[in-house]
Amino acid sequence: MATNFYLDKRTDKKGDSPIIVSIIIKGERLLTTTGFSISFDKWNESRQRVEQGNSNARGITYNVINNRLSEIESYFLKVENQFEISGATDVPDIKELFAENFRTNRKTKIKEITIFNHIDEFIKEVGRLNDWTISTVEKFGALKNHLEAFNPQLKYDNLNETGLLLFVEYLKTIPLTNDTKGMRNSTIKNRLSFLKWFLRWATKKGYNTETSFLSFNPKMKTAEKQIVFLEWDELLHVYNFEFPENKNYLTRVRDVFCFSCFTGLRYSDTANLKRSNVFKKYISLTSIKDVDNLKIELNKYSKSILDKYKNETFPYNMALPVISNQRMNEYLKEMAKLCGLNTPISEVYYKGNERIEEVYPKHELISTHTGRRTFISNALMKGIPVDVVMKWTGHSDYNAMKPYIAIADKAKKNEMSKFDE
Repeated sequence: MATNFYLDKRTDKKGDSPIIVSIIIKGERLLTTTGFSISFDKWNESRQRVEQGNSNARGITYNVINNRLSEIESYFLKVENQFEISGATDVPDIKELFAENFRTNRKTKIKEITIFNHIDEFIKEVGRLNDWTISTVEKFGALKNHLEAFNPQLKYDNLNETGLLLFVEYLKTIPLTNDTKGMRNSTIKNRLSFLKWFLRWATKKGYNTETSFLSFNPKMKTAEKQIVFLEWDELLHVYNFEFPENKNYLTRVRDVFCFSCFTGLRYSDTANLKRSNVFKKYISLTSIKDVDNLKIELNKYSKSILDKYKNETFPYNMALPVISNQRMNEYLKEMAKLCGLNTPISEVYYKGNERIEEVYPKHELISTHTGRRTFISNALMKGIPVDVVMKWTGHSDYNAMKPYIAIADKAKKNEMSKFDE
């Protein structure tokens, strides 16, 4: 989406020019007036806002005008986000939406800019700056929804230490989609980190002056997240598994998954792997998430998977038959169950002070990210140095590798015990 503001070349008798807005969503464009005007010498063209401290000839101040412009931006960003998430094909009627929400007349009152409008602005500005994925946009959208449900009239002053504690208590009790109540402690910590990110931005922008969030760090018990991966013999079993004819569609899903297991690529990078990234002995590409340049040598397994599909044609010159992440996750669980990956996996988490332990068969926990975890875990267990594995995976933080190193150390200990048998 693109929302831009500029001044019309025409001026009225008092020297003001109409502020025009251009809104584009999926190729559909609306060009109209915002209902406000300002003179050229009071307009900041690069920021597309009225310069601070100024008013137009009618006496309408800069903050009233700028708030309305920000409101327009935030509203249509939300419209586009909802359009993307819904998967709809018909582009919203921008003209009608603008008329309903922003067309001014003498009886129209200027809407108050709220913290929720600022969240929309934050998503747009920081999302563009950091090239967020749809998933990250959705997470901040969910945070906004939680804050609105917590307090529809929420203001920054409400987010002092007491207010933040009340929000945490609210998250501990909200109903969830799986007929349970309350978020896990680890999820609440994640939501708080997102909220603090937004509040730091809002403070820098001058919107927020309540800084209790900077020292707010409630104690909540959390358990170390279980790393689910395929042992080497499980991986080879899946790699060589012959699917029945009525399950042939799982073969390609298995191949793409195993390619990740043998290269360490994330789903997003596997889905973006083009034939131009494939060379005789290695693959070379730029990681989508971290924008790292990766060079990963091919082993006999990853090479055989590429060779299997080298004569097939895929859209955009892709190297492998990758389907959507959501569909692939569904098929992976089906594939893993068919392959007999039924080892019980214990998952421990906390809700408040309650320790909860749940046990699942491994096939229920398999996802596209399991491939990357499988690669790292098996590489370390085979004795490949950590710094080499990090070069393949693009990890720059050694701390991120610690859980995998613990897995490798445990495996070594178990192997050594065989001398005692």
